[in-house]
Amino acid sequence: MSEQMQQQGFLSPFSPAYWRSAAAQIKKPRMLTLTALFVALRIVVGMVPIPLGDNLHIFFTFFVNALGSAIYGPLLGLISGFSADLLGFILQPTGPFFPGYLLSSMLGSFFYGLFFYRARINGVRVLLAKLVVNLGVNVGLGALWSAMLYGKGYYYYFVKSLVKNIGLLPIETVLLFLFFKAILPAASRAGLLPEQKKIRLW
Repeated sequence: MSEQMQQQGFLSPFSPAYWRSAAAQIKKPRMLTLTALFVALRIVVGMVPIPLGDNLHIFFTFFVNALGSAIYGPLLGLISGFSADLLGFILQPTGPFFPGYLLSSMLGSFFYGLFFYRARINGVRVLLAKLVVNLGVNVGLGALWSAMLYGKGYYYYFVKSLVKNIGLLPIETVLLFLFFKAILPAASRAGLLPEQKKIRLW
């Protein structure tokens, strides 16, 4: 029954079978290779931000991050987040290295895996995932790391980051949903994901 549930994509993060499935991905050479490919792609895509306005950019790494985490799950997502942040800093440092940003990268991948791995992906799930990542990780933790690094009060960075991430939230949510709608059928046919029988906006 557990294997059948895995193939249909019905596993819940609250199920022990879900975590056994996620842990099993770490032992699969194919998944480790895919993780490495997604890490490399994430680094390359991260080097090309799209400017939206004064001091406001959108990075399309969340496409790669979300799809990769949907394929190999939250545990390999932690590893991919660690690797992508560390290698990205080595290849293109944009400031001082800080372990907090490494943790944020890992948690972002973890939460995408938690919402998308073995799941029927729809608009509500995409919105919830982006809420957690944008507000919990980018705003909540990001403001803390900025306050620790640059000395101004936490709430200064919190408000600044909150405005940015709330502004990007609807754009990123719609784009990610459309991306999934376009890419998931091909990923399912390639055997990378459970079959997505129905992808709805809500």
